[in-house]
Amino acid sequence: MKWLLITLACIQLSECILYRVPLYKGKSGRDVLKEKGLLEVFLKNHPYDPCSKFEQPLTLDTNEPMINYLDLSYYGAISIGNPPQSFTVIFDTGSSNLWVPSVYCSEKSCMVHKRFNPKLSSTYRSNNQGVSIQYGTGAMKGILGYDTIRISSIAIPGQEFGLSTTEPGGFFSYVKFDGILGMGFPSLAASGATTVFSNMMSQRLVDEPLFSVYLTRQQGQSGSEILFGGIDSSHYTGQIHWVPVTRDAYWQILIDRVTIDGEVVACSGGCPAIVDTGTSLLVGPSTPIGIIQQGIGATPTYYGEYNINCYNLQNMPDVVFTINGVDFPLPPQGYTLQVCYWTAMGSCISGFGVTGGNLWILGDVFIGEYYSIFDIGNNRVGLAKAV
Repeated sequence: MKWLLITLACIQLSECILYRVPLYKGKSGRDVLKEKGLLEVFLKNHPYDPCSKFEQPLTLDTNEPMINYLDLSYYGAISIGNPPQSFTVIFDTGSSNLWVPSVYCSEKSCMVHKRFNPKLSSTYRSNNQGVSIQYGTGAMKGILGYDTIRISSIAIPGQEFGLSTTEPGGFFSYVKFDGILGMGFPSLAASGATTVFSNMMSQRLVDEPLFSVYLTRQQGQSGSEILFGGIDSSHYTGQIHWVPVTRDAYWQILIDRVTIDGEVVACSGGCPAIVDTGTSLLVGPSTPIGIIQQGIGATPTYYGEYNINCYNLQNMPDVVFTINGVDFPLPPQGYTLQVCYWTAMGSCISGFGVTGGNLWILGDVFIGEYYSIFDIGNNRVGLAKAV
């Protein structure tokens, strides 16, 4: 109740201190692999299953498929240490650990990125506790350290983070971000590490126990951001619809149903879904996603993707997700990836993808249409039409 009252007061009075981190949309790992002619072999060796990220047991060595980050292209800047060392990270609501490459790693996947050097920071400390996060296409192995993390103008002293010493699998060689900053619940953190946002709250660095995400869709377009400690009303229109979190590990909610032209095509009895900034596409089980692909006129491609005719968007239907009794339509412009993969025939790529499990993942395709507020103090997600 305390956090709810504070949240309402801040929204009404707009007097909360807000910390903005710009997010930049660049080339994804898929883009890089495709340009190099390596995508077909990569996908053959590493079957694409974003859902497996959320279906592993929460243990000391957390299994989390790195391929889930294949399509990600929204990056933000942080710094670690004194004096600060800068890194580009994915702010990932589907995981809870912060880690970056370190100078102790000499593999190519580390060498092509910025690496943290503990010896250059006067405030670094470590007890050399090991950390190992196993991925579907490799791993991050290293040690846990403690130092000052700076995000926007927030300084978080003594923040626990991982320093990679090895990154088997080579996947990181193809992505543009250096590391990952998990924004999930504390229960999800590998090795029991304290999450960054937990420290923000416990050290009273934010006025509200929430953060919000606004994504623009075009490559090179400015304006995307993650906002700590509040909500920016200029990013949405209409009212915020609050949805209860059904599992406080991931940001898991319940979808009532999915419809096209008024016909239910999925989740007729309700189905679990994750609101995840760490997944680019909107993905679900193969059968209903196949029905959706057929319903929007998408056709399969050589790479396992689905083509959409870019010149036919005005004739394509909305795909409507009903959540907590409220309809959230995804228009063709929202579920079509138009930035990359143009062909001579004017094809774009469908933003719907298939998982190997029963979970749905509302990734950047959905968040790009709906300003998303992650309220950890009240265990809920807020959704409002983005502008």
